[in-house]
Amino acid sequence: MRRKLIAGNWKMNASKVQCEALISALLQNIPHSGGADMAVCVPYPYLAQVESALRDATIRLGAQDVSEHDKGAYTGEVSGAMLADFSCKYVIVGHSERRSYYGDSDEVVALKFLAAKRAGLIPILCLGETLEERERGVTRDILKRQLDAVFDRVSIAEFAGAVVAYEPVWAIGTGKTATPEQAQDAHAFIRDQLRLKSATVAAETQILYGGSMKASNARELLVQPDIDGGLIGGASLIADDFIAIATAA
Repeated sequence: MRRKLIAGNWKMNASKVQCEALISALLQNIPHSGGADMAVCVPYPYLAQVESALRDATIRLGAQDVSEHDKGAYTGEVSGAMLADFSCKYVIVGHSERRSYYGDSDEVVALKFLAAKRAGLIPILCLGETLEERERGVTRDILKRQLDAVFDRVSIAEFAGAVVAYEPVWAIGTGKTATPEQAQDAHAFIRDQLRLKSATVAAETQILYGGSMKASNARELLVQPDIDGGLIGGASLIADDFIAIATAA
């Protein structure tokens, strides 16, 4: 069985005090059975604080975005090399909020994916459809378009080691969640698209569910054959909830 990866995405939440409390709770209570890879993706200002707290831990550090540029006059941007300086292992690229609020196109997401790889980071590539797109029955078309944009830039060999997160946009922050069957169907489709390029990469790629996974629904989602873990948003800010999801993994 593939190992599960639970990545906590804190978004623009938390404070120094909350970071300290959350990491302390996770370090004391996260199961250490070896059955799951853990990561927390924190806002930029708290990278140093969380890096220090996780120095001797098995929980890995991640960031929530990365510039497509390696260096230069890009005020406010953060490069992959900068993230690597803080011992980041993971970085989220193409999160639906970046796509919708900040205009990150499929092309920009592909460039950010490449930038993460150049810096030695593991990109967590987010894919997903809106409610209107799901109701029109074009979910698979959207997932294929978003994935193909990356393959227009990278070979399947370069894709090896990356992580994919399926996040139905209509299930983020709305209280709605895809049914286990809906989520499995999308995950299986993504894996099939990878299999067209390489059966080995398809089998080894971790595909996470990123649509409001909670302690109450984690187990029924994680038992699906193509759901390898969760990209956890709001629930990762509540230590008990995140610990319960990790235990389910």
